[in-house]
Amino acid sequence: MSHVAPHAEPLIRLSKRDAMPSWKGMLVRILGILLGVALSSLFIVLVTDLNPIEVFTSLFDGCFGTPRRIWNLFQNTAILLCISLAVTPAYKMKFWNIGAEGQVLMGAAATAACMIYFGNTINQWLLIPIMIVASLFAGMVWGMIPAFFKAYFNTNETLFTLMMNYVATQIVAFLITYWENPKGSNSVGVINAATKAGWFPYLFGKQYLVNIIVVVVLTAIMYIYLKYSKHGYEISVVGESENTARYIGINVKKVILRTMALSGALCGLAGLLLVAGSGHTVSTSTAGGRGFTAILVSWLAKFNPAVMTLTSFLIVFFERGAAQIATAFRMNESLADIITGIILFFIIGSEFFLNYKVNFRHKHKEVA
Repeated sequence: MSHVAPHAEPLIRLSKRDAMPSWKGMLVRILGILLGVALSSLFIVLVTDLNPIEVFTSLFDGCFGTPRRIWNLFQNTAILLCISLAVTPAYKMKFWNIGAEGQVLMGAAATAACMIYFGNTINQWLLIPIMIVASLFAGMVWGMIPAFFKAYFNTNETLFTLMMNYVATQIVAFLITYWENPKGSNSVGVINAATKAGWFPYLFGKQYLVNIIVVVVLTAIMYIYLKYSKHGYEISVVGESENTARYIGINVKKVILRTMALSGALCGLAGLLLVAGSGHTVSTSTAGGRGFTAILVSWLAKFNPAVMTLTSFLIVFFERGAAQIATAFRMNESLADIITGIILFFIIGSEFFLNYKVNFRHKHKEVA
């Protein structure tokens, strides 16, 4: 009697997970954070011989130790959240916009130009609206250039937007040579330090409160826009399938251009907040890598603006805490970044288990 060998099955097989209840998803994420903390604590003991409790206490102190640190924490969270909101419509449409850094820089440069050339000639309440328009327009143009070539010539938007970052950086570097103050410093310095022309006003004695309020309002608007508006629906359909979008009568080219105009404009707004609302200067590092971090924030939040608030806060919390750890224990900053990187790795890894199930091979009975 012959025997039929069972069909070969892999030892480990991945399968798409059905929608998980929100409370279970939260538990998985919390477990990921706890595992990350546990592993980073082991790393601290093995490498530095420090007490992990003292190290993590220092992490919290770096964010909440003084009122100034608390305000800096919320200010940095607001800026990262603003850029994350900016890239979200494009990513939801599956337009891979890697150019947020350049779009933020162009918005920052336009803001700085208005402050430098108009700061001492027009009224403050007229100057700020001009700065807003200029920053939004600059970011929008920088976002629409790759969108135009994608819509009409099907170019690779990932490479195009990435290269636009380098062009924007060189433009800002070129402008700095004209705006440097004092001459020969190769930096712009604090713009309008004496008159504070173009600076956002303090609210209730707090420097960054305007930035935070603007981003809170923007978060609510973006949530409504993406979830309930016709444009938000069109973005989702184009992201799912351009052919389906064309079949039901959606103008795909128009959606691409409109979405990237919005994405670029909001990046320009972030540049405005960085120059007029906090730093009051511009440099090639004004964006500070936030354009790339924003991609992670948007993806982890599954393009939900409300969840992005928590994700942005978490990432900024670990970044600022790492800096304090390095200072308090005289550690190399890279070592502190490794600690936070381990925790973030587990947070990102938890998303995998929210989307996929790991199935192990079962034993088969021999079939005669």
